[in-house]
Amino acid sequence: MNIKLKELLSEFSNNLKLDYDLKKKNWFNIGGKAKIYYKADNLKELIKFLKKVENKEKIFILGGGSNTLITDKQFDGIVIKLTNNFNNISMLSEEIIIAGSAVLDKSLSEFAMENSLGGFEFLSCIPGTVGGGIKMNAGCFDREFKDILISIQVLDKSGQVLTIPAKDINFKYRDSGLSDDLIFLSASFKGLKNDKDSIRAKMKLLKEKKELAQPTKIKTSGSTFKNPIEQSDKKVWQLIKESVPLEKCFGEASISEKHCNFFVNKGNAKFKDMKKLIEFVSESVFKKTGVKLETEIKILE
Repeated sequence: MNIKLKELLSEFSNNLKLDYDLKKKNWFNIGGKAKIYYKADNLKELIKFLKKVENKEKIFILGGGSNTLITDKQFDGIVIKLTNNFNNISMLSEEIIIAGSAVLDKSLSEFAMENSLGGFEFLSCIPGTVGGGIKMNAGCFDREFKDILISIQVLDKSGQVLTIPAKDINFKYRDSGLSDDLIFLSASFKGLKNDKDSIRAKMKLLKEKKELAQPTKIKTSGSTFKNPIEQSDKKVWQLIKESVPLEKCFGEASISEKHCNFFVNKGNAKFKDMKKLIEFVSESVFKKTGVKLETEIKILE
């Protein structure tokens, strides 16, 4: 560590933890400790903290902990969790919502429904937060974040707050192209006025579809790999099914019986077990089909 821990502790003592256990902070329930864990309550405090650490350390922004696999070893950097003010959500006008980056996707969907605003129904089926959802252009049922986004407010490495219009973002399938150095603060979204009951009914239908096809209430991190849309017409689960013995597991890391692009921690799986399973599936699909899979989950090591 290049920064002075004593100085950080004295200045940010209420929101700073050393050797903080990350295992319970992600959906897989896998992971070791972060050298430094910082909870940022508001923008002013976040900027102050970042100026103090002066870009000397690796920084990882932890959202809802979905789509994340964390090393069992100590993460020799800073994990930042955005809280409080970053959870705010409000109506800017009849059709525009502003949401902090720490707002849960499903909370944004429910808020839109309560305000009779359609177009956000798909978010009720996406785990994680608004910030992470925009970063990876998350989506399901033929809808993605790019379809509702107006603009995003970010903080760059120098501590400058920037507003980036959606039209200036190079969105692709499960990718925004936005730099990892940017910290997402908030975003504005546009929907369409609709009847509240119609919106609620659509959300219910989508959730039922999801529950039929995907595992729930278990230690999983959502889709492991992206669909290889530029290499194959087949979905990734189809490629896995025809290339991999689905009973294959490493330790307690296994493939879901319900959806083979979902990997599961059956008990106390280790990081190395889950990473081996990911690599095994990727290599098996390539050997069988020639398709190179790309992970959708973020691996922190």
